[in-house]
Amino acid sequence: MNAFRALLTAELRILLRDRMTFFFTLLFPLIFILIFGFLMGNIGNVDRASLGVAFLADVDRALLEETIAEAGALEIVPFDSLESLEGAVAKGSVDFGTAWDGEVLRLIYDPNRVQENYAFQQVADGITNDFDLKRQGLSPPVHVEPIHVGLVAATSWFNRVVPGILAFSVLSAGLFAVSGHLTAMKERRILDRMIVTPMPPVGLLAAIAVVRLILVYVSTLITLATSVLLFDLAFDVNWFHYTVFVGCATLGTMGLGTIIALVVRRPSSAGNLANVLAMVMMFLAGIYFPVELMPAFLRILSKGLPLTHMADAMRYATGVMEMSGGQFWTTALAFLGTACVLFPILARYVVRPARQ
Repeated sequence: MNAFRALLTAELRILLRDRMTFFFTLLFPLIFILIFGFLMGNIGNVDRASLGVAFLADVDRALLEETIAEAGALEIVPFDSLESLEGAVAKGSVDFGTAWDGEVLRLIYDPNRVQENYAFQQVADGITNDFDLKRQGLSPPVHVEPIHVGLVAATSWFNRVVPGILAFSVLSAGLFAVSGHLTAMKERRILDRMIVTPMPPVGLLAAIAVVRLILVYVSTLITLATSVLLFDLAFDVNWFHYTVFVGCATLGTMGLGTIIALVVRRPSSAGNLANVLAMVMMFLAGIYFPVELMPAFLRILSKGLPLTHMADAMRYATGVMEMSGGQFWTTALAFLGTACVLFPILARYVVRPARQ
């Protein structure tokens, strides 16, 4: 126990002196959240959109105003002319616009806003259809009532992205925790001095795991809290599932990192390899866009990536997507089993003096 306590103390001191590790583990996922939150957090959400309206004729004006008012929680901005409305849309003063000349109801939008235009067009189509029925003295033949069959938290694109970013930060921290850290200790001859002590190789990996588990867990909490406070996102977090999965996934990815440390000699090479693997998985695991949009062969490949299952389990733990309890625990225990198998087997080969 004293030996393990000494390893924990040494590992904690090494970590506190490694500013880059602190940056990538604590701040890097936070930067991702801030960038995507401010730039793309409201994609597909028209609840806060502003609609510019230009009445070029008084024919059926009251009817159209009533229809627009029933369209949803839009901010209505009036304009006196078509030219002023088009200029406002082009400058981004309003999100999109509609103009009524007594015969034609026009939709004005900025073609550069590729992501939002689809949602804006849906709203405009709904206004057009309802307005056309009202002019004929008719009401919609069918009343549509949307019913959410999934989890309430999964109401926006960004709600789904945040747990994926958390999973990616766990993956990155786990891969770098062993691969880059151990190879750096070898290069700086720190590992050589530790090996001559009566230190079990698996004990060093266990000490690294304990310190990194605490760091990764705190990092995910900070990232999750930031997304809730800054972007008003709703998560129904099951804290037991969340805590267990963060621990299992961190240990599992650290086990995968031991493989990199085994085959790569230099810290820079280990870091580059871990970074490449993480980035490839990030784009193929559906972190920022649905896997369903990929070609069939990439969807098959995605199912075999650890990050895909990590992201889905994290979404389940944060209340964003449905998943059976059996599937969640299978995923969590698979990562824990990976660590339990790889750590004892590879410890003796990884925790050894640097090769000359």
